[in-house]
Amino acid sequence: MRILGIDPGLQVAGFGVIDVDGQHLRYVASGTIKTTHLDTKNLPARLKVLFDGVREVVERYKPDDSSVEIVFVNVNPQATLLLGQARGACVTALVSCDLPVAEYTALQLKKAVAGYGKAGKAEVQQMVMRLLKLPALPGKDAADALGLAITHAHAGHSRALLAAALRQYAPK
Repeated sequence: MRILGIDPGLQVAGFGVIDVDGQHLRYVASGTIKTTHLDTKNLPARLKVLFDGVREVVERYKPDDSSVEIVFVNVNPQATLLLGQARGACVTALVSCDLPVAEYTALQLKKAVAGYGKAGKAEVQQMVMRLLKLPALPGKDAADALGLAITHAHAGHSRALLAAALRQYAPK
């Protein structure tokens, strides 16, 4: 199974693609979609870049599943609203490509990847590098996106084990 992780951001959105075979993870690709070349006041154009960029990643790497970070509420409501719109553009792009979308919080990502919900960006980068056997640290946005894909891979494996256990004890 191929999983695409998206770390939404209005200026920089990270993406990460991994292949999953049982519990084995393999790095496929990662990078960023940037809107920094556009005027910050032109929100529709920036959202279009994100939408088109996510669709291009899907078209290129042909994932079977996707995961996106859930937006947290921070102290600046305006920034939260803008981030929510960026996330909406990314989710809409995924759904428009007929991909299932799983959603995870930053806390879930950090626990799944680093084993600690308050892990810092550097710790997430280090663990993603180790888990995927990368030769160097991925960028912060790409590391978060790869971490989301890893989180979804672990969750999928757990769901499969649970389903198998339930089938074993289901009345016949």
